[in-house]
Amino acid sequence: MKINTKRNIYLISALLLVSTLNSCKRDDGLFPVPTTAISDKNVFDTPARIEGVVNGIYKSLKGASLYGGRYLLYQDVRGEDFINVTANSYTAYESWNNSYSSGSNDINNLWSAAYTTINGANILIAALSPGTDVISAELSKAYVAEAKFLRAVSYFSLVTVFAQPYNKDQGASPGLPLRLQAEGDGKNNDLARSTVAQVYKQILSDLDEAEKDLPENYATALLNTTRAHKNSARAFKTRVYLTINNYAKVLEEAKKIVPQQIAPFKAQQGVAHELQSDITTVFGGNFTTTESILSMPAGTTDALSGQSAIGYIYLVNKEYYLNPNGILNDTQWRAADKRRSLLQANGDKQYLKKYAKASPYVDYIPVIRYAEVLLNYAEAAAQAEQLTIASALLKAVHQRSDGSFEFPVAALTSKTAILEAIAKERRIELLGEGLRGQDLLRQLKELPGKGDANIQTPSVPTTAQNYIFPAPNTELAVNKLFN
Repeated sequence: MKINTKRNIYLISALLLVSTLNSCKRDDGLFPVPTTAISDKNVFDTPARIEGVVNGIYKSLKGASLYGGRYLLYQDVRGEDFINVTANSYTAYESWNNSYSSGSNDINNLWSAAYTTINGANILIAALSPGTDVISAELSKAYVAEAKFLRAVSYFSLVTVFAQPYNKDQGASPGLPLRLQAEGDGKNNDLARSTVAQVYKQILSDLDEAEKDLPENYATALLNTTRAHKNSARAFKTRVYLTINNYAKVLEEAKKIVPQQIAPFKAQQGVAHELQSDITTVFGGNFTTTESILSMPAGTTDALSGQSAIGYIYLVNKEYYLNPNGILNDTQWRAADKRRSLLQANGDKQYLKKYAKASPYVDYIPVIRYAEVLLNYAEAAAQAEQLTIASALLKAVHQRSDGSFEFPVAALTSKTAILEAIAKERRIELLGEGLRGQDLLRQLKELPGKGDANIQTPSVPTTAQNYIFPAPNTELAVNKLFN
């Protein structure tokens, strides 16, 4: 078949993901040994095979170029807090240097990974939405809801790097080809881009529909961490709404899982999300705590290796160190802060060790944590002049890791000051989790210049062509309507 290689959107490939069965009801399939693939003609014939298709969508999202870790890397190194050492194009130097071209491997691989995930979701939605007698109607709706959630996450990942920020013109700029039907061949490769606003509308529609039909929780902490449930959709909506400056909706969604006005904050419906007392528990101690709303799991049978693994890039090969002129030495991040233990000193440089497992690199990769939801809530509350709750949320995140720290009074008594403190807190708390690039673009800030005596990159103004990623060659080659 002549297929659009940018997305790998052919039916057989998507359905071969069945060979990576992870059970939605059991833990024993989360780290499978690949088995022989089955025919696409039989893929929806049994409950186990349908489960396999669902799990294949997660597997696709967990690809190296997406939430296997490298997407987080691309986003973080666009900011000011990492200095590149190696100028290695295979480990996101072009993202750090803002020098991607349409032929860059990172660009093409990210696009392909996201659209493969999207098409896997579309295939399952198309197969189960009419109904099936193979599984119950309730389970069928839950699987469709998972697919819509994963499709939303994938589109959000793309629109935040390949399109102009929504806040530039309320989403009027060209966005992405909005592919919502299952594709089994290359006949529908030609599809014009929808606007940024239309893409966000679809993302939020998918998340709303997912929330309605996703389960409240699963039987184990492992599944609550690695499968989408209602609070996963609610949490992710706080990120999306914050990105488009819809603060009222951030507050609405956040209050579903952060109902209290004072600490300790804890979800009262669905999974009982809350901050852990020690952040180091979340990274390497216990990947399945209630703070981890959604993470991508890894085991010895499906771990990434070498330059595909974010832990290898940051810590083993030490290709990026923390900028001493960035958040590292800000007065808001004191030496006593427990989050300093997620760094590793090597000579006079500090390296990130949130992903510290040795080869085969089985760290779980965070998609969204409760700490981020609290900070999303805090920022929206501050924008709405609700400074008391904004302060309480900010303090909860910071003092979890530095209990004796007191914010200066002036930092909490004006909207401008508390927003600045929240912005710094995001850079400390979410360092290395893929949020910095998004934060800069949603706030319409230039991409900062950074570097040291060996290597430098200049700042990028919001009007520059390289402020966003270029469209990949593989898309341009097969989609005649992409413009």
